[in-house]
Amino acid sequence: MNVKVSPIPAIILALISLSLPACGSTHAEEKEHPEHNTIVATSPQAKDVVITQQYVCQIHSQRNIEVCALQDGYLEAIPVKEGQSVKQDEVMFRILPTLYKAKWDAELAEAKLAELELNNTRRLAKDGVVSPNEVALYEAKLAKAQAKMKLAKAELFFTEVRAPFDGIVDRLHEQLGSLIKEGDVLTTLSDNSLMWVYFNVPEARYLDYMAAQGQDNESRKIDLVLANGSKFPQSGKIGAIEAKFNNETGNIPFRADFPNPNRLLRHGQTGNVLIHRTLKNATVIPQRATFEILDKQYVYVVGKDNVVRQRAIAVQNELEDIFVISKGLKLTDRIVLEGVRQVRDNDKVEYETRPAEEAIANQKKPAE
Repeated sequence: MNVKVSPIPAIILALISLSLPACGSTHAEEKEHPEHNTIVATSPQAKDVVITQQYVCQIHSQRNIEVCALQDGYLEAIPVKEGQSVKQDEVMFRILPTLYKAKWDAELAEAKLAELELNNTRRLAKDGVVSPNEVALYEAKLAKAQAKMKLAKAELFFTEVRAPFDGIVDRLHEQLGSLIKEGDVLTTLSDNSLMWVYFNVPEARYLDYMAAQGQDNESRKIDLVLANGSKFPQSGKIGAIEAKFNNETGNIPFRADFPNPNRLLRHGQTGNVLIHRTLKNATVIPQRATFEILDKQYVYVVGKDNVVRQRAIAVQNELEDIFVISKGLKLTDRIVLEGVRQVRDNDKVEYETRPAEEAIANQKKPAE
């Protein structure tokens, strides 16, 4: 039986020819390989680095006291205003002194009378009219009158409330004409010449601080960053460390003292304390030479046989673009700097070497 095959139309042949790739193109694509960046290795560097630790802080005046009334009475005068700076012994409040002035006058008169009686008794004693015991009796009477006079004078003096030190007046709690009782709070006075800045330090960092005491005090600098992000122009120093830790938080309070000549700082402000400490001959590597697995940091170390091997490292401190290494690397080790993502453990690689100083200095290039 003969089967007759129909010829393929020309238009179909044309479409098939357009859909087929050019001769040899498939093999050409298979031969193409993605380009790899050059592997660059470097070594850890030993250098002095400044470590900065930041703590949230509260700012207090060196002296911040409540100014209270010392006597009962009506508030007669308030010579100061809220927010005003006052000098030591300057009058801040006056309580109506009428009753205390009258008592002082009465006791002064009693003291003068007792003095006259004593003088008269002494003349009589010289003439033998009265006994020496009589003179001693009037001497005691005069001493009692003088003591009562001094008490009345003190009570009169207490009607004027004076500033115990130079400071800034806070809000006035009582107004002119108010009936004041002894012990009532009239205002608050703050001495802002020196500010006490309190912050909490974890136990581990406290131990580091105490271990470094006396070793590098000149480089131990404390800065204060204010709420708007600006840095306070004066530097501070550690003034005190409290006696015990907080068992709930594991922290211990530190106090840094900051001079405040322009009175910029006020009682109750907040900010951040920056403690700077210099680590001598610390082992540092670029951060981009590391990678992380399960919260641990690793690097690829290039052996003498040019085979890279994964190695865990312990990071002591983290700076902006470098890690300070406490263990895991030696200064003679070679680590992969560029091409970290291109190699695998036990790969044999060809690489270029970059000096450690150059690798640390040039940190702008992103990790690969």
